[in-house]
Amino acid sequence: MKIIQTSAAPAAIGPYSQAVASGGLVFSSGQIPLDPKTGEVVGTGIKEQAEQVMKNLKAVLEAAGSSLDHVVKTTCFLADMNDFAPFNEVFAQYFPGKPARSAVAAKQLPRGVLVEIEAIGEIAG
Repeated sequence: MKIIQTSAAPAAIGPYSQAVASGGLVFSSGQIPLDPKTGEVVGTGIKEQAEQVMKNLKAVLEAAGSSLDHVVKTTCFLADMNDFAPFNEVFAQYFPGKPARSAVAAKQLPRGVLVEIEAIGEIAG
């Protein structure tokens, strides 16, 4: 097992890793829309926040030797299921290969954000 850490994504805000690589797979922790440099929430709407989450997720996956193209499963947490359609628009831009996915409503997400995504991806090579 290898702990994945990159400054290109926000540092963990608790006692966990950004991701763990094991057995040819990378398992990311949930990424929220924080700016990796400032630690501040990016955006107030679902599309802006989803874009930042994707950038953070991409950075973590790449640090592990994977990529968004190698994601096989995501779990998406939305603060409001009324954001489902606009969230899907952003998600589809980053995952045209359509990985398996669960999307659930969460009563409350860290820092009051609108979206959090975790992913499982294959490590290239």
